Amino acid sequence: MRKIALALIAVILLCSHDMYLKLNQYFLDPESESIIALYNGTFDQSENVIARDRMLDVSLVGEGQRFSVDSTQWYEENAITYLRFKSGKSGTWVAGVSTAPRNIALDANAFNKYLEHDGVLDLLAERKQQNLMEEDAVERYSKHVKTIFQVGEQRTDSWNTILDYPIEFVPQENPYDLHPGHALKVQLLYDGKPLENQLVYVGHDPKVDQHEHEHAHGETTHTHEDTSSRQAGEDEHTHDELSSLRTDEEGIVTVDIQTAGVYYLRTIHMTALEDQELTHESNWATLTFAVGSGHSHEHSESSHSHEEDGIPSYVFWVGSLLLIGVLFFFFRKK
Repeated sequence: MRKIALALIAVILLCSHDMYLKLNQYFLDPESESIIALYNGTFDQSENVIARDRMLDVSLVGEGQRFSVDSTQWYEENAITYLRFKSGKSGTWVAGVSTAPRNIALDANAFNKYLEHDGVLDLLAERKQQNLMEEDAVERYSKHVKTIFQVGEQRTDSWNTILDYPIEFVPQENPYDLHPGHALKVQLLYDGKPLENQLVYVGHDPKVDQHEHEHAHGETTHTHEDTSSRQAGEDEHTHDELSSLRTDEEGIVTVDIQTAGVYYLRTIHMTALEDQELTHESNWATLTFAVGSGHSHEHSESSHSHEEDGIPSYVFWVGSLLLIGVLFFFFRKK
Protein backbone atom coordinates (compact mmCIF):
# COMPACT_ATOMS: atom_id res chain seq x y z
CA MET A 1 0.00 0.00 0.00
CA ARG A 2 2.82 2.38 0.86
CA LYS A 3 4.40 1.87 -2.56
CA ILE A 4 1.08 2.55 -4.31
CA ALA A 5 0.50 5.68 -2.25
CA LEU A 6 3.96 6.99 -3.08
CA ALA A 7 3.36 6.30 -6.76
CA LEU A 8 0.09 8.23 -6.73
CA ILE A 9 1.71 11.16 -4.94
CA ALA A 10 4.53 11.20 -7.48
CA VAL A 11 2.06 11.23 -10.38
CA ILE A 12 0.09 14.08 -8.83
CA LEU A 13 3.24 16.11 -8.18
CA LEU A 14 4.85 15.50 -11.55
CA CYS A 15 2.15 15.11 -14.18
CA SER A 16 1.09 18.08 -16.25
CA HIS A 17 3.86 20.29 -14.87
CA ASP A 18 4.29 22.07 -18.16
CA MET A 19 5.70 25.57 -17.98
CA TYR A 20 4.21 28.52 -19.88
CA LEU A 21 4.95 32.19 -20.29
CA LYS A 22 1.63 34.07 -20.48
CA LEU A 23 0.38 37.63 -20.72
CA ASN A 24 -3.00 39.15 -19.91
CA GLN A 25 -2.46 41.42 -22.91
CA TYR A 26 -0.39 40.23 -25.86
CA PHE A 27 -0.82 43.64 -27.52
CA LEU A 28 1.05 46.24 -25.46
CA ASP A 29 1.65 49.97 -25.69
CA PRO A 30 5.29 51.00 -26.30
CA GLU A 31 7.30 52.00 -23.23
CA SER A 32 4.59 50.82 -20.82
CA GLU A 33 4.77 48.94 -17.51
CA SER A 34 3.85 45.30 -18.25
CA ILE A 35 3.82 41.85 -16.67
CA ILE A 36 4.56 38.33 -17.92
CA ALA A 37 3.40 35.37 -15.83
CA LEU A 38 5.37 32.12 -15.57
CA TYR A 39 3.04 29.18 -14.97
CA ASN A 40 4.37 25.81 -13.79
CA GLY A 41 1.56 23.27 -13.95
CA THR A 42 -1.01 23.57 -16.72
CA PHE A 43 -1.92 26.39 -19.09
CA ASP A 44 -4.78 27.38 -16.77
CA GLN A 45 -3.27 26.84 -13.34
CA SER A 46 0.19 27.16 -11.82
CA GLU A 47 1.12 24.60 -9.17
CA ASN A 48 4.21 26.32 -7.77
CA VAL A 49 6.62 29.21 -8.25
CA ILE A 50 10.02 28.88 -9.93
CA ALA A 51 13.12 29.73 -7.91
CA ARG A 52 15.56 32.22 -9.44
CA ASP A 53 18.47 29.78 -9.19
CA ARG A 54 16.62 27.39 -11.52
CA MET A 55 16.54 29.97 -14.31
CA LEU A 56 19.61 29.50 -16.47
CA ASP A 57 18.41 32.12 -18.94
CA VAL A 58 15.74 34.81 -18.96
CA SER A 59 15.69 36.92 -22.13
CA LEU A 60 13.63 39.62 -23.78
CA VAL A 61 14.22 40.05 -27.53
CA GLY A 62 13.21 43.18 -29.44
CA GLU A 63 14.61 46.25 -31.17
CA GLY A 64 17.17 43.95 -32.80
CA GLN A 65 18.70 43.05 -29.41
CA ARG A 66 18.55 40.35 -26.76
CA PHE A 67 18.18 41.78 -23.26
CA SER A 68 19.04 39.86 -20.09
CA VAL A 69 16.50 40.15 -17.28
CA ASP A 70 17.58 40.98 -13.74
CA SER A 71 16.38 38.57 -11.04
CA THR A 72 15.00 41.47 -9.00
CA GLN A 73 12.29 41.98 -11.64
CA TRP A 74 10.56 38.76 -10.53
CA TYR A 75 8.00 38.36 -7.75
CA GLU A 76 5.57 35.63 -6.65
CA GLU A 77 1.86 35.58 -5.96
CA ASN A 78 -0.62 32.69 -5.69
CA ALA A 79 1.85 30.02 -6.92
CA ILE A 80 2.66 32.10 -10.02
CA THR A 81 6.02 33.72 -10.79
CA TYR A 82 5.66 37.18 -12.35
CA LEU A 83 8.14 39.23 -14.39
CA ARG A 84 7.63 42.98 -14.19
CA PHE A 85 9.19 44.83 -17.13
CA LYS A 86 8.82 47.92 -19.28
CA SER A 87 7.89 47.27 -22.89
CA GLY A 88 10.26 48.83 -25.39
CA LYS A 89 9.77 50.37 -28.78
CA SER A 90 7.06 49.32 -31.21
CA GLY A 91 7.70 45.88 -32.67
CA THR A 92 7.20 42.14 -32.24
CA TRP A 93 8.91 40.85 -29.10
CA VAL A 94 9.96 37.47 -27.68
CA ALA A 95 10.43 36.42 -24.06
CA GLY A 96 12.13 33.18 -23.03
CA VAL A 97 13.02 31.21 -19.90
CA SER A 98 15.26 28.15 -19.73
CA THR A 99 15.66 26.15 -16.50
CA ALA A 100 18.49 24.04 -15.11
CA PRO A 101 18.06 20.25 -15.11
CA ARG A 102 16.70 18.44 -12.08
CA ASN A 103 16.46 14.74 -11.29
CA ILE A 104 13.46 12.76 -10.07
CA ALA A 105 13.17 9.07 -9.18
CA LEU A 106 9.93 7.22 -9.97
CA ASP A 107 8.89 3.62 -9.60
CA ALA A 108 7.76 1.81 -12.75
CA ASN A 109 4.04 2.29 -12.19
CA ALA A 110 4.32 6.03 -11.52
CA PHE A 111 6.64 6.53 -14.50
CA ASN A 112 4.30 4.68 -16.89
CA LYS A 113 1.29 6.71 -15.74
CA TYR A 114 3.27 9.91 -16.10
CA LEU A 115 4.25 9.04 -19.70
CA GLU A 116 0.63 8.28 -20.60
CA HIS A 117 -0.83 11.31 -18.85
CA ASP A 118 1.63 13.84 -20.29
CA GLY A 119 1.56 12.41 -23.80
CA VAL A 120 5.05 10.91 -24.04
CA LEU A 121 3.48 8.08 -25.99
CA ASP A 122 6.41 7.05 -28.17
CA LEU A 123 8.58 6.21 -25.18
CA LEU A 124 5.68 4.43 -23.50
CA ALA A 125 5.21 2.28 -26.61
CA GLU A 126 8.94 1.57 -26.64
CA ARG A 127 8.83 0.40 -23.02
CA LYS A 128 5.94 -1.92 -23.82
CA GLN A 129 7.68 -3.32 -26.89
CA GLN A 130 10.94 -3.95 -25.02
CA ASN A 131 9.20 -5.39 -21.93
CA LEU A 132 10.44 -2.56 -19.70
CA MET A 133 7.12 -1.66 -18.07
CA GLU A 134 8.36 -3.00 -14.71
CA GLU A 135 11.57 -0.93 -14.79
CA ASP A 136 11.85 2.03 -12.41
CA ALA A 137 13.18 5.34 -13.71
CA VAL A 138 15.44 8.19 -12.69
CA GLU A 139 14.76 11.11 -15.01
CA ARG A 140 16.68 14.31 -15.60
CA TYR A 141 14.34 17.02 -16.87
CA SER A 142 14.53 20.71 -17.84
CA LYS A 143 12.04 23.18 -19.30
CA HIS A 144 12.44 25.82 -22.01
CA VAL A 145 9.57 28.19 -22.73
CA LYS A 146 8.85 31.15 -25.02
CA THR A 147 6.11 33.67 -25.69
CA ILE A 148 5.69 36.14 -28.55
CA PHE A 149 3.84 39.43 -28.06
CA GLN A 150 3.23 42.61 -30.01
CA VAL A 151 4.20 46.11 -28.86
CA GLY A 152 2.56 48.98 -30.74
CA GLU A 153 1.77 48.75 -34.44
CA GLN A 154 5.08 47.99 -36.19
CA ARG A 155 5.84 44.34 -37.01
CA THR A 156 9.51 43.40 -36.66
CA ASP A 157 11.60 40.24 -37.14
CA SER A 158 12.29 39.26 -33.52
CA TRP A 159 9.62 36.54 -33.74
CA ASN A 160 12.07 34.17 -35.49
CA THR A 161 14.88 34.58 -32.94
CA ILE A 162 16.51 31.29 -31.94
CA LEU A 163 17.41 31.44 -28.24
CA ASP A 164 19.72 28.40 -28.45
CA TYR A 165 17.77 26.47 -25.83
CA PRO A 166 18.17 22.66 -25.82
CA ILE A 167 14.71 22.49 -27.38
CA GLU A 168 12.52 25.31 -28.68
CA PHE A 169 9.68 26.21 -31.02
CA VAL A 170 10.41 28.73 -33.80
CA PRO A 171 7.51 30.06 -35.91
CA GLN A 172 8.15 30.39 -39.63
CA GLU A 173 6.28 33.69 -39.94
CA ASN A 174 5.11 36.45 -37.64
CA PRO A 175 1.97 35.29 -35.75
CA TYR A 176 0.85 38.91 -35.55
CA ASP A 177 0.54 39.08 -39.33
CA LEU A 178 -2.09 36.31 -39.19
CA HIS A 179 -5.85 36.30 -38.83
CA PRO A 180 -8.45 33.53 -38.41
CA GLY A 181 -8.53 31.36 -41.50
CA HIS A 182 -4.74 31.31 -41.84
CA ALA A 183 -2.25 28.61 -40.81
CA LEU A 184 1.08 28.98 -39.00
CA LYS A 185 4.05 26.69 -39.60
CA VAL A 186 6.19 26.21 -36.47
CA GLN A 187 9.56 24.44 -36.43
CA LEU A 188 10.77 22.42 -33.45
CA LEU A 189 14.54 22.46 -32.89
CA TYR A 190 16.46 20.06 -30.66
CA ASP A 191 20.12 20.93 -30.07
CA GLY A 192 19.72 23.45 -32.88
CA LYS A 193 18.53 20.89 -35.45
CA PRO A 194 15.02 20.07 -36.73
CA LEU A 195 13.36 17.39 -34.59
CA GLU A 196 11.52 14.90 -36.79
CA ASN A 197 8.47 12.79 -35.89
CA GLN A 198 7.96 14.43 -32.51
CA LEU A 199 4.51 14.60 -30.92
CA VAL A 200 3.35 18.20 -30.39
CA TYR A 201 0.16 19.24 -28.65
CA VAL A 202 -1.70 22.45 -29.55
CA GLY A 203 -4.25 24.25 -27.39
CA HIS A 204 -6.37 27.36 -27.81
CA ASP A 205 -7.77 29.88 -25.34
CA PRO A 206 -10.65 31.73 -27.07
CA LYS A 207 -10.12 34.80 -24.91
CA VAL A 208 -9.95 37.83 -27.21
CA ASP A 209 -7.55 40.54 -26.08
CA GLN A 210 -9.59 43.75 -25.95
CA HIS A 211 -6.38 45.74 -26.23
CA GLU A 212 -5.87 44.19 -29.69
CA HIS A 213 -9.11 45.75 -30.93
CA GLU A 214 -7.97 49.16 -29.75
CA HIS A 215 -4.69 48.79 -31.65
CA ALA A 216 -6.53 47.53 -34.76
CA HIS A 217 -8.64 50.71 -34.88
CA GLY A 218 -5.76 53.04 -34.12
CA GLU A 219 -7.44 54.39 -30.98
CA THR A 220 -5.21 56.43 -28.71
CA THR A 221 -7.21 56.25 -25.49
CA HIS A 222 -6.96 52.99 -23.56
CA THR A 223 -8.38 51.71 -20.32
CA HIS A 224 -6.00 49.36 -18.53
CA GLU A 225 -6.61 47.09 -15.59
CA ASP A 226 -4.06 46.89 -12.81
CA THR A 227 -2.27 43.74 -13.95
CA SER A 228 -0.16 43.58 -10.79
CA SER A 229 -3.29 42.60 -8.83
CA ARG A 230 -4.66 40.25 -11.49
CA GLN A 231 -3.47 36.76 -12.32
CA ALA A 232 -2.81 36.05 -15.96
CA GLY A 233 -5.55 33.80 -17.23
CA GLU A 234 -7.71 34.11 -14.09
CA ASP A 235 -10.87 34.73 -16.13
CA GLU A 236 -13.09 31.71 -16.70
CA HIS A 237 -12.86 30.41 -20.25
CA THR A 238 -13.91 27.31 -22.10
CA HIS A 239 -10.87 25.70 -23.71
CA ASP A 240 -10.77 23.44 -26.69
CA GLU A 241 -9.29 19.98 -26.26
CA LEU A 242 -5.62 19.73 -27.15
CA SER A 243 -4.97 18.49 -30.66
CA SER A 244 -1.93 16.35 -31.43
CA LEU A 245 0.40 16.84 -34.38
CA ARG A 246 3.66 15.27 -35.52
CA THR A 247 6.63 17.16 -36.87
CA ASP A 248 7.70 16.38 -40.43
CA GLU A 249 11.26 15.73 -41.64
CA GLU A 250 12.01 19.45 -41.22
CA GLY A 251 10.67 19.49 -37.68
CA ILE A 252 7.61 21.50 -38.73
CA VAL A 253 3.98 21.32 -37.63
CA THR A 254 1.17 23.37 -39.14
CA VAL A 255 -1.22 25.05 -36.72
CA ASP A 256 -4.64 25.94 -38.12
CA ILE A 257 -5.75 29.37 -36.93
CA GLN A 258 -9.52 28.98 -36.91
CA THR A 259 -10.52 31.70 -34.43
CA ALA A 260 -8.96 34.61 -32.57
CA GLY A 261 -7.42 34.05 -29.15
CA VAL A 262 -4.29 32.68 -27.50
CA TYR A 263 -2.59 29.60 -28.95
CA TYR A 264 -0.09 27.40 -27.13
CA LEU A 265 2.14 24.51 -28.17
CA ARG A 266 3.74 21.98 -25.85
CA THR A 267 6.02 18.96 -26.24
CA ILE A 268 8.23 16.68 -24.15
CA HIS A 269 11.20 15.08 -25.85
CA MET A 270 12.46 12.15 -23.77
CA THR A 271 15.25 9.70 -24.48
CA ALA A 272 16.53 6.62 -22.69
CA LEU A 273 20.07 6.84 -21.31
CA GLU A 274 22.76 4.26 -20.66
CA ASP A 275 23.94 5.71 -17.40
CA GLN A 276 24.58 4.28 -13.94
CA GLU A 277 22.54 6.98 -12.20
CA LEU A 278 20.03 8.14 -14.83
CA THR A 279 17.65 6.15 -17.00
CA HIS A 280 16.05 8.99 -18.99
CA GLU A 281 16.49 12.62 -19.95
CA SER A 282 13.67 14.94 -21.01
CA ASN A 283 13.48 18.45 -22.39
CA TRP A 284 10.15 20.27 -22.26
CA ALA A 285 9.18 23.13 -24.57
CA THR A 286 6.19 25.45 -24.89
CA LEU A 287 5.29 28.46 -27.02
CA THR A 288 2.43 30.94 -26.59
CA PHE A 289 1.18 33.73 -28.86
CA ALA A 290 -2.06 35.53 -29.69
CA VAL A 291 -4.01 36.00 -32.92
CA GLY A 292 -6.33 38.98 -33.30
CA SER A 293 -9.72 39.05 -34.99
CA GLY A 294 -8.26 41.01 -37.90
CA HIS A 295 -10.20 41.40 -41.16
CA SER A 296 -13.64 40.43 -39.90
CA HIS A 297 -13.54 43.10 -37.20
CA GLU A 298 -12.38 45.78 -39.61
CA HIS A 299 -15.23 44.84 -41.91
CA SER A 300 -17.80 45.27 -39.16
CA GLU A 301 -16.36 48.67 -38.38
CA SER A 302 -16.85 49.92 -41.95
CA SER A 303 -20.40 48.58 -42.12
CA HIS A 304 -21.41 51.12 -39.46
CA SER A 305 -19.83 54.14 -41.11
CA HIS A 306 -23.15 55.87 -41.92
CA GLU A 307 -24.38 55.68 -38.38
CA GLU A 308 -21.08 57.02 -37.06
CA ASP A 309 -21.67 60.17 -39.15
CA GLY A 310 -24.72 60.87 -36.98
CA ILE A 311 -27.35 60.49 -39.79
CA PRO A 312 -29.46 57.33 -39.63
CA SER A 313 -29.58 55.38 -42.90
CA TYR A 314 -33.40 55.50 -43.09
CA VAL A 315 -33.20 59.30 -43.54
CA PHE A 316 -31.36 58.78 -46.83
CA TRP A 317 -34.01 56.34 -48.06
CA VAL A 318 -36.96 58.59 -47.15
CA GLY A 319 -35.27 61.63 -48.69
CA SER A 320 -34.52 59.72 -51.88
CA LEU A 321 -38.13 58.56 -52.26
CA LEU A 322 -39.46 62.08 -51.71
CA LEU A 323 -37.04 63.48 -54.29
CA ILE A 324 -38.11 60.86 -56.85
CA GLY A 325 -41.79 61.68 -56.19
CA VAL A 326 -41.26 65.43 -56.63
CA LEU A 327 -39.34 64.93 -59.87
CA PHE A 328 -42.01 62.53 -61.20
CA PHE A 329 -44.87 65.02 -60.70
CA PHE A 330 -42.74 67.90 -61.97
CA PHE A 331 -41.91 66.22 -65.29
CA ARG A 332 -45.45 64.84 -65.63
CA LYS A 333 -46.87 68.37 -65.36
CA LYS A 334 -44.39 69.65 -67.93
